[in-house]
Amino acid sequence: MCEVTVLVVNRCYKKTEASGLGAICVYSAEHREAYLNKVGSLKLKVEFEGLLVPILRFDSWLCLALTASVSDEETSSLCSFASESTTSQTFWTERPPGSYSLKVQNLAQLIGEKYHTRGFLVNGYNWRLIIYPKGNEKDNGSGYISMYVEIDSTSEVFAYLTFFVYNKKVNKYLCIQDTQVKRFNALKKVWGSSQMLPLELFNDPKNGYIFEEDQCEFGVDVTIDSTLTNWEIVSFNENFCYSKFFFSVKNFTMLNEHLYYMSNTFSVGGKTWVLRFYRKCFSTLDDKWISIFLHLADNERLLPDERIYTRGHFRVLDPCGSNHITEKFNCWHDQSNSGCGHDKVVSMDKLREVYLDEDDTLSVAIEFEVISATSYSPINYSAII
Repeated sequence: MCEVTVLVVNRCYKKTEASGLGAICVYSAEHREAYLNKVGSLKLKVEFEGLLVPILRFDSWLCLALTASVSDEETSSLCSFASESTTSQTFWTERPPGSYSLKVQNLAQLIGEKYHTRGFLVNGYNWRLIIYPKGNEKDNGSGYISMYVEIDSTSEVFAYLTFFVYNKKVNKYLCIQDTQVKRFNALKKVWGSSQMLPLELFNDPKNGYIFEEDQCEFGVDVTIDSTLTNWEIVSFNENFCYSKFFFSVKNFTMLNEHLYYMSNTFSVGGKTWVLRFYRKCFSTLDDKWISIFLHLADNERLLPDERIYTRGHFRVLDPCGSNHITEKFNCWHDQSNSGCGHDKVVSMDKLREVYLDEDDTLSVAIEFEVISATSYSPINYSAII
């Protein structure tokens, strides 16, 4: 086992040390002025025997408890890091990068502020890994290794990024992983981490990031976030150019009892409709009642799972007065086109007595209050069927 040393740096750059197999540093309210900066951040260095972990910052807290159990045979025990960024997390992993790896030999001979890899393919998009071995000063990366990925596309792509730096000493990769998705598009083709790893830690061979005569390894995982491909938008429309329609059926009592009479087609809500009049009750074939139903016209074909909502009312009109019969309808229409309406709108006796005029004509009105309209994402229905 080896000891852990916690170095706490106060605002005057004086260090306080606590060491042991478990080190606990407690900061009460009177220590805030000395150890916390203006935004309430506490700066730490955690030092294992022979391995210095990057500076950590902990925001807005007064008590830190750190424990570690590290063996001489395996100094790569899991470490939990707190990142200065609230949109990323830092951790160790034995798994190598899955999207692209860059191994550099003779790093000291790399001249220039950055290095671009060749393109690599992830989910049909071409990407490049960009390394700033001396930090990207333009992105507040001075004093750090800076790492980015660039997409070679103007399409909008959402991706999670994980950057890797190999440590030979612990035989693991130090990783910074996004916790928030990055939005790549024509206006923003590059995303990354300007402060991946402090150069003072990276450049010191005893820390394990540079090994075997100036070699090092970087990598990245690009994970494409699934975009929205299946959706629907439904609206319930109340305002129509024409919402009321009138129909007349002549010689109604002479109609064949076993057939139905269909009105002329009419359009409302972007669809074509018809009314069906039944001389006998539709469900019971009782000749004492008439039935009226609303259907989509024959030329209207709904897609599988497509539905249209309608609400309104029928009226059987009184030819001699205002004693109209009103029946409401409220239903969803689907591919079966079974329609909606009422089996027993009015009895034949009442119809003959009040609602047929001298020419044996039945007059009916329909008025729509609401019709739905739905748009859908494209779907391969042949694959479903």
